[in-house]
Amino acid sequence: MRERLYFMLPDCQSARSMLDEMLLARIEERHLHFLAKRGTLPNDMPEANVLQKTDIVHGAQMGLAVGGVAGTLGGVLVVLVPPGGVPLQLVTILITALLGGFFGAWVASMVGTQVPNSKLKAFHADIARGKVLMMVDVPFGRIQAIREQVAQRHPEAEFGGMEPIVMALP
Repeated sequence: MRERLYFMLPDCQSARSMLDEMLLARIEERHLHFLAKRGTLPNDMPEANVLQKTDIVHGAQMGLAVGGVAGTLGGVLVVLVPPGGVPLQLVTILITALLGGFFGAWVASMVGTQVPNSKLKAFHADIARGKVLMMVDVPFGRIQAIREQVAQRHPEAEFGGMEPIVMALP
């Protein structure tokens, strides 16, 4: 498992130096994400993708929950008051719950792509002033070592906190 560490850097030059430091510390580039004002980050730096920039994941989770509940309630209603007098089995509730959950997740994730990531709200003002946010996904056992390395070699970097658990995807 990995945890996401946030560091606010003063400019792109500092971000480039930090990228090199993280690569030397054997943090793979796919676990590094930089977020800056549009057009300021060099093309060869790993920019945050849509999953990090938007609330798509949070939206999908909320849509799955709300859609699942709505589908379950709709299924119960259809079973209790069958349309056209055709008796339906209880599996109808399961099917409508699944369909409602999938539909809710799909719709809410589409909406989430248009909303900035709520976890990054505290960093938006600094990013607007030209600073660069570095998000680094670190193995759980190396968190302290990485924090100490950054503090020692880059005193200009401000630690912005941790996000509990990031799934370790290939």
